[in-house]
Amino acid sequence: MWISFKKTLRRLSPAQIIIGYYFVAVSISTILLSLPVATKPGVQWTFIDALFTAVSAVSVTGLTVVNTADTFSTPGIFILMFVLQFGGIGIMTLGTFFWLIMGKKIGLKERQLIMTDQNQTSLAGLVKLLIQLVKIIVIIEIIGAFVLGLYFLKYYPAWDQAFLHGLFLSVSATTNAGFDITGESLIPYKGDYFIQFITILLLILGAIGFPVLIETKEYLSNRVRTYKFRFSLFTKITSVTFFGLVLFGTLFIYLLEFNGFLKGKAWHESFFYSLFMSSNTRSAGLATMDVGDFSEPTHILMSIMMFIGASPSSVGGGIRTTTFAIMILFLWNFAKGSRSIKVFNREICEEDIYKATAVMLMGIFLCIASIFILTITEDFSLTHIIFEVCSAFGSVGLSLGITPDLSVTGKIVLMIIMFIGRVGIVSFLFIMGRRERTDNYNYPKERVIIG
Repeated sequence: MWISFKKTLRRLSPAQIIIGYYFVAVSISTILLSLPVATKPGVQWTFIDALFTAVSAVSVTGLTVVNTADTFSTPGIFILMFVLQFGGIGIMTLGTFFWLIMGKKIGLKERQLIMTDQNQTSLAGLVKLLIQLVKIIVIIEIIGAFVLGLYFLKYYPAWDQAFLHGLFLSVSATTNAGFDITGESLIPYKGDYFIQFITILLLILGAIGFPVLIETKEYLSNRVRTYKFRFSLFTKITSVTFFGLVLFGTLFIYLLEFNGFLKGKAWHESFFYSLFMSSNTRSAGLATMDVGDFSEPTHILMSIMMFIGASPSSVGGGIRTTTFAIMILFLWNFAKGSRSIKVFNREICEEDIYKATAVMLMGIFLCIASIFILTITEDFSLTHIIFEVCSAFGSVGLSLGITPDLSVTGKIVLMIIMFIGRVGIVSFLFIMGRRERTDNYNYPKERVIIG
């Protein structure tokens, strides 16, 4: 039986195996979160609610059908943080890190799985990348927990309570999970700009992409060098697009809400509300206000921002920033009559353009299909449904308050979208085939009228 299982496993593509591992992670997380020790006395919740919470945690989305603060005990909070770590850093990344600790040799198959899980294009240097990745994320979370824990002593008199809140917020923000243990997200700290600044910094470090963090670390640690350090094209495109979207979102949330939610507020309040909510549409899902207080145009804008999501090889979901950037560059170059995309003195591979187009189209199709189903099964406005679906797909976790009232069908649809948003559309598409392949034949080409 074991031999038969190993043969079946060998026939599967890395993408199919990764999807299977994430299914196993969701199953184990559901069991752990359903343990009596994980919930407070007297808490009753259904299997579908436990499953939804597990999927949301593994996909580091943050959409929840229960109030985390009222549902989970202290052991349950630590279990939830454990699940968020696996979901945020990646199943294969943490799994392989434990293999290395135990002295296990990392073979070709394991390297292929790491490459798929981290959305890399080469097998070279994967183990080194993995070790650096885990170290950077853990160091960021520890520093964040320490700083926030000390600061939270002004809110919580007991040091253990202050540091528990600091640790959870640090893990939740760095993994862009969007879960909270206050019961009100970050609304209790809506006037505390220090907490907001640290939270924004942590979520940016988690969502901007692990390769960007590693390259930045290498640059800073080698300031005195004999060669000229060059950031990769990925890092340049990702950084410009990521921060461009944050600034764009901040500006337009401010403009759209100037005579709405932000009316009568001081400039610094308006700025931080706009900046914080724009930053969180990347993939975080924490909030300093009730998102339902924003106007409908702002909800649509935020839905688009959440659909784009975070960067590839990060803790976030969505179509990812590089997909969006390549599509914009493609349209710009096509309008100019150019057949190629040139940026930062480099030319983007045709394969990446095809892949970005496939991801964009599949993302649009999945979201439209989900919205269509929810308009049939749920009794909510179209704007609310669009917002919820884009939040799930982008692994964001912001909500207009309809998540707990969804039907079983609605919850299942969102679970599927959250799952796909986390594992990535490319991996999802490759489960239909065994692996990437190159055709060994071609048909005669013929032009087709377009547009």
